[in-house]
Amino acid sequence: MSLALWRRKRVLVTGCTGLLGSWLADWLVARQADVVGLIRDAVPQSNFFRLRLDQRMVAVQGDVEDFDTVERALNEYEIEVVFHLAAQAIVGVSNESPRSTFSTNIIGTTNVLEACRRIRRVRAVVVASSDKAYGAQSELPYRETAPLIGRHPYDASKSCADLLAQAYWHTYRLPVGITRCGNFYGGGDLNFNRIVPGTIRSLIDGQRPVIRSDGSPRRDYIYIQDAVEAYALLAEHLLEERGFGEAYNFSNETPVTVLDIVRLISGLMATGLEPLILNTATNEIPQQFLSAQKARRELGWAPQYTLEQAMQETIQWYRDFFHVPQAKTRGAGKSAGRAARRTPAAAPL
Repeated sequence: MSLALWRRKRVLVTGCTGLLGSWLADWLVARQADVVGLIRDAVPQSNFFRLRLDQRMVAVQGDVEDFDTVERALNEYEIEVVFHLAAQAIVGVSNESPRSTFSTNIIGTTNVLEACRRIRRVRAVVVASSDKAYGAQSELPYRETAPLIGRHPYDASKSCADLLAQAYWHTYRLPVGITRCGNFYGGGDLNFNRIVPGTIRSLIDGQRPVIRSDGSPRRDYIYIQDAVEAYALLAEHLLEERGFGEAYNFSNETPVTVLDIVRLISGLMATGLEPLILNTATNEIPQQFLSAQKARRELGWAPQYTLEQAMQETIQWYRDFFHVPQAKTRGAGKSAGRAARRTPAAAPL
């Protein structure tokens, strides 16, 4: 990736206080981009503030559901590249509150796309879709040619947002690209109802981690640092006027069950605590994982972390966050993770 390409590039990141948004904004600022973030809520404990991004980039207070705010930010800061990450991203919340999920994920995406269409200087728009946009498929792993058939509120909202992005390319030639990723994990995720941060927090507190499903659903998990590079690489591809209207899967291509993820974390933290399996989750897709062959072939992308190495770094982030003294974990620890960033990912389970 080119440092010169990003220097002084004017970039808007929606959802920049979230897990991906904060790390992506940090990556862009480090490469001397002029970064503007659209922020709905100021969360003092969030990674955005821990990285001091409030002092290193411009923050526009507002919501993607407010079209005028989105258009003003694009105009006033002469934005060239947009990363649209803002979304209601919690499946359980979507089930409880579908209307607000549709408003954020569908109307919000429409607003961003329409504002970009009206402003000619925008050269690249990366829209965050999801593996959930595919819904349940009979053929696995999911490939980009599979239909988008989300059947539950969150899944349907991502199917719609994905199709809207494609429509803006085919109808208006908006220079948009779409990412479809597995489940993000990494330091900075404060949504503790997600399996990785929730399990780590429970084990730090000396409690049994809780699995809401029966533990058998198989998923892709992608480390947040690998995801940042994927998003940046796709944006660079668009800036080179390639890949407009295309969707790309990003995945380690090593799907694991929820129970295996919990046991991996427990083993790395050397706790010996077995999970409490509730088996109460609803609207779960049993098997959901991706092929990343297209991204490897067309973008030259590949994950740089193994699951175990990335999980070691993630555990250490939460130990620091909760002010837990350094403890021994299985493997070489944080330094091994850093050293292995340029090695192919492999399944540890």
